[in-house]
Amino acid sequence: MAQKIIIIGGGPGGYVAAVRAASLGGDVVLVEKEYLGGTCLNSGCIPSKIMKNSADLYLKFAKAGNLGIDVEGSITPNMTALMARKNKIIQTQRKGIASLLKSNNIIMKEGHATISAPGRVQITDPAGGIKKNEYDKLIIATGTEPLNVPSFPFDHENVLSSNDILELDHIPQSLVIVGGGVIGCEFAFIFSALGTKVTIVEAMSRLLPLPSVDEDCSKLLLREMKKRKITVLCDAVVISSKAKKNGLCIQIDVSPFTDNPKPKKLKTNNIDSEKMAVCIGRTALSSDLGLENINLETTKQGWIEVDEHLETSVKGVYAIGDILGPQKVMLAHVASHEGIVAAQNALGQESIMNYDVIPGAIFTMPEIGTVGLSESEAIKNGYEVEAYSLNFRTLGKAQAIDEIAGIAKMIVEKETNKVLGVHLVGAHATDLIAEATLAIQKGLTAKEIAHTIHAHPTLAEIMGELSLKASGTPIHG
Repeated sequence: MAQKIIIIGGGPGGYVAAVRAASLGGDVVLVEKEYLGGTCLNSGCIPSKIMKNSADLYLKFAKAGNLGIDVEGSITPNMTALMARKNKIIQTQRKGIASLLKSNNIIMKEGHATISAPGRVQITDPAGGIKKNEYDKLIIATGTEPLNVPSFPFDHENVLSSNDILELDHIPQSLVIVGGGVIGCEFAFIFSALGTKVTIVEAMSRLLPLPSVDEDCSKLLLREMKKRKITVLCDAVVISSKAKKNGLCIQIDVSPFTDNPKPKKLKTNNIDSEKMAVCIGRTALSSDLGLENINLETTKQGWIEVDEHLETSVKGVYAIGDILGPQKVMLAHVASHEGIVAAQNALGQESIMNYDVIPGAIFTMPEIGTVGLSESEAIKNGYEVEAYSLNFRTLGKAQAIDEIAGIAKMIVEKETNKVLGVHLVGAHATDLIAEATLAIQKGLTAKEIAHTIHAHPTLAEIMGELSLKASGTPIHG
């Protein structure tokens, strides 16, 4: 008899786990209480990239004259049309996932799932109807929601979550973004391009203060923000916000969390802004799952802990995706791979989740692609390293498309020339990082990459040129 698999959550982890489990012969039920595709499709990766594409196009129109194209008449962003396009694409993607589930004979149930006892899940549908389902194996993929800060809680009108900002019906005149992480930086460039006066307030000493992002990437990004007149206040935190006519009065202060031993005194402690977007973290969706009914404990923050097989402390119960928390890697493509690993283990295959080589894609302007260790992390891990950098402006393709801002950095082990990390900031960096990911996964040296012919004129040449430099035989670098 086929193993009964119930998966709670239809995001990039859950639906991929369902497909993999079904392909291995499982009798699969997928439960989703809102929309298929999870945060990534509905209020994260996809809608923000749709907005970024329009912002990119708007910027190109602004400099069309320099590229030999005369544009007559006014060109203005249309938020209503942009949101309509976003919603249409999301609907199409949802239908695609539903079709994928159907073609794999996966039963999709809409509603809220609660674990009522070992081996049993109760599903409450939107109309209030209750159905009981039995499982042999359970995969939890419920994800997260934006973190609400008590000092300046979401009112969804002026104080916005990252979900709210994707539903705006107009372009705000001014916007304060709390948090200079991935989400905050992406939104800063998008709204600045569309004409909003943007200010970022970041508690740490640099933008993108993540171990996986090399400090040189943060420095270049700060320069690009200054060029676009985005105000960046590092070593600062928002204390409170107060509604006023046409917006908010936002109080800020020196950050108690900064890693900067000597943070500068702020020039002002108040900022007036039409809107404020809070982008400083997410919280676990685990409190109402009935985990106590199977004696599955979470951390104090609500995260679920798993082993290398993605199995929880309860045998036969697995967890994947963002519900694992920041101790893992909270990215959609990681959740999808976790879904494959968990499904394989649930169906009796031995599979281990490896987090050593994970590409990061940050859709700022210019984009950032990272994989492997940063220079500081490599040194901290005991490696004796050499680091090499190359500007994107050396590429003919970058000049041709008028996107010359950017830097490529490679960290190699000094003795072996083995590539430990690659960090790209530049046009299409999120696509270009794939080559570096494969190189690190396969343990290649810079010399081996250098002996790979890269087509000309392409942006992919940046990896060839950078590898030549890291091999001691630079041509254009």
